[in-house]
Amino acid sequence: MPHSSNAKLSGSQLAALTLGAIGIVYGDIGTSPLYALKEVFAHGHLQLTPENIYGILSMMFWTLTVVVTLKYVTLILRADNNGEGGLIAMLALASTAVKDRPALRGRLLAIGIFGTAIFFGDGVITPAISVLSAVEGMEVAAPGLEKAVVPVTLIVLTLLFMVQKHGTGGIGKFFGPITMLWFGVLAVLGLQHIAENPAVLAAMSPHHALGFMYKHPHLAFVALGAVILCATGAEALYADMGHFGKRPIRLAWFGLVMPSLVLNYFGQGAMLLQHPENVENPFFEMAPQWALYPLVGLATCATVIASQALISAAFSVTKQVIQLGYLPRLRILHTSENETGQIYIPFVNWALYGCIVMAVIFFGSSGKLAAAYGITVTIDMLITTVMTFFVIRFAWKLSLPLCIFATGFFFTIDLVYFGANVIKVIDGGWFPLLIGFIMFSLMMTWKDGRHLLSERLRSDAIDLHPFLEAVFSSPPLRVAGTAVFLNADAGTTPNALLHNLKHNKVLHQQNLFVTVKSHEVPWIKQSEQLEIESLGNDCWQVMLHLGFKNEPDVPAALTHLKEHGVELNDMETSYFLSRDIVIPTIGSGMAPWREKLFASMHRNAAGAADFLSLPTNRVVELGSKVEI
Repeated sequence: MPHSSNAKLSGSQLAALTLGAIGIVYGDIGTSPLYALKEVFAHGHLQLTPENIYGILSMMFWTLTVVVTLKYVTLILRADNNGEGGLIAMLALASTAVKDRPALRGRLLAIGIFGTAIFFGDGVITPAISVLSAVEGMEVAAPGLEKAVVPVTLIVLTLLFMVQKHGTGGIGKFFGPITMLWFGVLAVLGLQHIAENPAVLAAMSPHHALGFMYKHPHLAFVALGAVILCATGAEALYADMGHFGKRPIRLAWFGLVMPSLVLNYFGQGAMLLQHPENVENPFFEMAPQWALYPLVGLATCATVIASQALISAAFSVTKQVIQLGYLPRLRILHTSENETGQIYIPFVNWALYGCIVMAVIFFGSSGKLAAAYGITVTIDMLITTVMTFFVIRFAWKLSLPLCIFATGFFFTIDLVYFGANVIKVIDGGWFPLLIGFIMFSLMMTWKDGRHLLSERLRSDAIDLHPFLEAVFSSPPLRVAGTAVFLNADAGTTPNALLHNLKHNKVLHQQNLFVTVKSHEVPWIKQSEQLEIESLGNDCWQVMLHLGFKNEPDVPAALTHLKEHGVELNDMETSYFLSRDIVIPTIGSGMAPWREKLFASMHRNAAGAADFLSLPTNRVVELGSKVEI
């Protein structure tokens, strides 16, 4: 269950959660000083003059202040869904708020799912650019090592993905202290150079940013595409709210993260004012020669932790999307006996790894990857802002002018940053967009295919009540034990029951017809999960209601039926599943290529038994062919 943001926390609990938030929530944004300022001046569009340096530093400071502090830390963190955050939680909140407007709800769902699909593009770029930018520090330490950057990056990433199946429980406790040390180093490196040129702090005044944009509107617009890189990872503040709560996330931001980031960016700017020749890699050039190798090592650790947080998020998001019905079931392994949220999805792990390896080899440097990075970040920021409007307007019932002003202000800013990144689509932005569009096509094809399959099954289905009445008018042989028939559509007769009666000609003493229904809320309390209706003759219709973060464990849920007078003996309970084989046909369904894709996805989906935590030695699967 999520951590309650409103719970009374002791000092030690708050400190532990804040340390955890520093390690998990802020890993991504904490590694952006490795490449953000470098990318602004990397392509020679912007001259390295004091006026331009002041303007860019001012833009970065106000980006952190407006986008991260005001939008995410102040506004978005308020929009929690039963304590949970993230785009899916926000999507569920927004779609529930407009459930009486089906057309609007449909459009919102499509936009939210597109944002989730784009997240996977972000999941490829973040580890690639982060680890590459850390390893590139070797070029500063020893200029002859530039050819080793890509191979070393691939080795680090390969090791990272190989250990995923073992979980992060053992090493996770080091994430907070290492990332805390990283932020401390960021601050010290920045302070060292600010002390030599304290006048650089004047860039905190917004007039430097406004003056720069007024004098060089075109250059400022192009520069914004790189400036937004200082806010990458801001979505993680909201996504991880359920793990840590609002207070620790806010405390970590104001107490350590933002001051360290600002000091480091201003330190880089102070150094460039005195040593413009260091513009190739200003972050590592800040360090004294003796500290370069330790700094490369620490930066690599910090980027691995940032990558780990994103990989874990990809597993979590995939599981939630599966439960919402937008992806087929995948094999999900639990890596911790105590933490249900610690999971490993082999297919996602190696698909991500393959795409990341392609990105590292194809782009070859953090500079080239930076062009691909901003587009996904700004799309998700835009979508979050749109969702926020519908939440505060229709769920919170705030006045329309206030809602338009609050979200319109951030939407305008997000739109400007998005526009600045659109011009970089040809330079690399196409790569994460391609991944996002592929994922969106898969997700919508699965959703639409499931709908077609459900309609077809429903049209051929027999109502359960009259069927049971007919069966018990001349009852078959009853055998001891309980049969649990998993049924996608409550109230209809499962194919597995029809096949069982046809071939085995027996009926169990107790029969449960169980339908698992996922809802657009993160959690449903155990006391509210089960809904039971007696059908007579020791038969019951059972509805199991789950949120998209609940663990789908059918046997565990059914043990609570004894509170309703239904006793189950584990060793005498069998689970019957219908395994439908989808046959695509030319007709009024989806486009032929989508029907074939859906059939392939359906055929390769992981078994329902594993997904629903059914005991494999007591599962019977009975199949049938269904044309769509």
